[in-house]
This record gives sequence, C-alpha cells and structure tokens, in this order.
Amino acid sequence: ATRTKSADVERADSGIGQMPARKWRNRASETLSSLQAWEAHRPCTDCGERDLPVETDVQNCNQRRADLCEKCRKRRTERKESVLEFVNTEASYGEDLRIIKEEFYLPMQAAGLLSQEQLQGIFSNIQELIDLNENFLEILQEEIDQAFDQGDDDLMTVCIGEIFLEFVNMLPAFQTYCLQQSSSVNMLNALEKEKELLRIFLNVSQNDNTALRRMNLRSFLMAPLQRVTKYPLLLSRIIKATTEYHPDHGSLREAKSRIESHLEHINMKTKQEGNTWTLRSFRQDSKKKREVINIEMREMALKTVGWLREETRFVMEGSLQLAQPPDGQWVKKGSKTLKFQNMQVLLLVNMKRVSESSLESAEPGPVKDAVLVLIRDKNNGKFHLLREPLRLSNCIVSTDPDCDDTFELIEIRREAFVFRDSDRARTHHWFRQIRRYSRELGSWKKRRNALPNIMISTPHTRP
Repeated sequence: ATRTKSADVERADSGIGQMPARKWRNRASETLSSLQAWEAHRPCTDCGERDLPVETDVQNCNQRRADLCEKCRKRRTERKESVLEFVNTEASYGEDLRIIKEEFYLPMQAAGLLSQEQLQGIFSNIQELIDLNENFLEILQEEIDQAFDQGDDDLMTVCIGEIFLEFVNMLPAFQTYCLQQSSSVNMLNALEKEKELLRIFLNVSQNDNTALRRMNLRSFLMAPLQRVTKYPLLLSRIIKATTEYHPDHGSLREAKSRIESHLEHINMKTKQEGNTWTLRSFRQDSKKKREVINIEMREMALKTVGWLREETRFVMEGSLQLAQPPDGQWVKKGSKTLKFQNMQVLLLVNMKRVSESSLESAEPGPVKDAVLVLIRDKNNGKFHLLREPLRLSNCIVSTDPDCDDTFELIEIRREAFVFRDSDRARTHHWFRQIRRYSRELGSWKKRRNALPNIMISTPHTRP
C-alpha cells in the first residue's frame, strides 16, 4: 500500500502541465508540416525559383537531380550537349588534319611527287595546326573525364571558355593558314595539270582510300577554315545554355569576342592583299550551297516517294557512311573490314492529317509511313538515287555493344546495310530516330516469322 501511494504522487510528465505539453506538441507538428511544405517547394539551386514539381514518393524525391526546376534541368542538358558537341567536333577536325598529313603530305613527300617547297606552298603550316589541336583536345578530354570521375554528370565544372582563352595562340596559326589558302589552291590546281603522276595519285586516293570518305584533297584543305569559322557558333550555343553566375560565363563571352575579332582581322588582311576571297564570303557561300543542295535533295526525295508535300516531314538529313556486309561475320571482324562509301541520307515521314477540310490548318496526325532515301553524292552536277527508298515498316534496326560506332538496318528478305556517321553521337541519334519509326510501323509478328533466328537481348538495347 505504501508503494502504491508513492507511485500516485510520482509525476509521469516532464514537469510541465498537460496544457503546455499539448501546445508544445501542436507547435512541433506545425513546424514539421512547415518543413515538409518547404521541402516540397524548396527553391531551385540554379535559378532560385520555387516551381519544382511536388514529389509524393520519398525515394523519387531523394533521387531527384540536385533540386532543379524543369527549366534549369533542360538548360543543363542543353549545356552538356553543347560542351560535348564542341569536344567531339574538335576531335573530328583533328582527324581531318591527321588525314591531310598521313594520307596526302607524307605519301607525296615519300614518292617525290612534289618538292619540299611545293609541299610547303600547298600544305602551309598544317603541322602547327596539328600540334595545337592535339594539345587543345587533350586538355578538353581531361576536363571531361575529370568531371565524370567526380560525379559531375552535367559537366557543370567544365569551363570551355577558360580553356579556349589558354589556347588563344591558335588564332595566329589559323590566320597564317587562311591567308595562304588562296595561293595554296591555285598552286595545287597548276601542279595537278602539270604533273600526271600527281593527278593519278589524287584520283586513286579519292576513289580507293576508304579513309578519305570519297573526298578530295581540296575538301580536306578547307577543314581549318571550316573549323575557325565554326568556333563562334559553338561558343554561342554554350553561352546560351550557361547561366550568368556560372564561373565560365565571362570567359565564354570573352573567347567568343576574341575569335570574332580575329576573324574580322583575317578578312581585313585578305582584302589588303588584294584577294577577293574572304572568310565571310566563304561562310556565306558555304551556307548558300548547303541550302541549295538540301532543297535539291528534298525535291528528288519527294518526287521518288510520291507523297504530298504538306503531309511530308523531313525528320533528319545529312551525310552518312554506308556499307553492305557480305556475310554475318562483320561484327566479329569489326567495322574496319567493311568498305564504306559516302551517302546523302534523308529520313522522311508521311503524317496522316486530323482534318482534310483545310490542308493549311490541318494538324499532323499519326505516322502513316516512313522511308530512308539514299542519294549518291553529286557527280557531274547531278544527284543519283542509290536504290529505291527503304520502307521502315519492312526493316529491323539494331546495334551491337561491340560496334557502337555503327548500326545495321536489315530489309526483310532483301538486303542489309551498315551505317555510321563521322561523329559517334550523330550515329546514335540517327539510330534512335530510325529505330523509333521502324517500331511504330509494320507488324512485329510478321517480322519475327520472317526472321525467326533473331535473338532479342533487352540489356543491350540502346536507350
């Protein structure tokens, strides 16, 4: 009985009454609700906006990328793509420089086709440009690799502007090459007419050397001009996707200003030397030629497929390298065993229309048909179709992890084609677009019956 009485007088609370305890619990509950509300609408780490989508799933909330709003997520993706485009195109440019030296300069020097003075007149300071490109590309690639190693999947720590300013000494080398371009081409034309062995070597190289992609020496000699005039455009794309408070924003703008000023200086020096050719006219002429070529190819494609213009959409178009494997062993042997040829490829889609009453106002509906039109490069001023269009409803598109620089398109019961672009990212983009429309059209059951030996392996399916 004594123990019971002592327990009765023992306090069970924390020394505060029931009313204060209830108020404390209410305040704690309100605080927790406020924290949860703030967590659901916390500001974007990039722009500070509070328009983040509310996540109901805790796991998804934890996995969300760095608390970004939709606009900033998209901007980061665009910036990453622009940075990778800058690096990948620099690598492609470097490959063209290597071809100039190893497939033209060194063989011509070893065979004694031209004297050292003549070689210097045609190829100018190509070795200096090669050295600069190799060093520039090495630093760029190191920055990309380091960012990925540190978990920076968006490449926000990669500062292209700062790196470009460190290699600003590239610009005088480009100036030297550009100012000699006119005399180099004139010398090459004169020597080709004069020396029969040189003419034979250039023709055989263009037609039989697969590394040249059916391009002649003059086309490769234009690579430095094309590269230096493309820098402002590439930098502009990165600037557009980079926020003002990013540490590289100021360097990007300065780099763009420096390259544009140098291009103007090259134009001025070209005019002072009495040349009618300038970098500005080169860029304008190249753009006009591309527009004319694109229009000409589109007209040929429309005439070939016979679709109505208002129902046709050109999804992709451009140059691809094409090969036809003689057997099924090309994957094991590697794509190096295949003989590729340059081809102009157009991906056309025929869209149904929701309303036929007014073709101008009618919106496109589901996909009715999709084809690939293969056109040979211009010969004697005219384009030629390689074959009849490939209907994607009758095709299966696939890739192999061991040959990720190519993809294969099999036309059921007919032919197989292997495609690749000089840029691996573009190859993957072509693959995804063609595979998308191939899957939307046709009957998979019919295709499986036609090719019963196809093994579908989902872990290797490209996203």
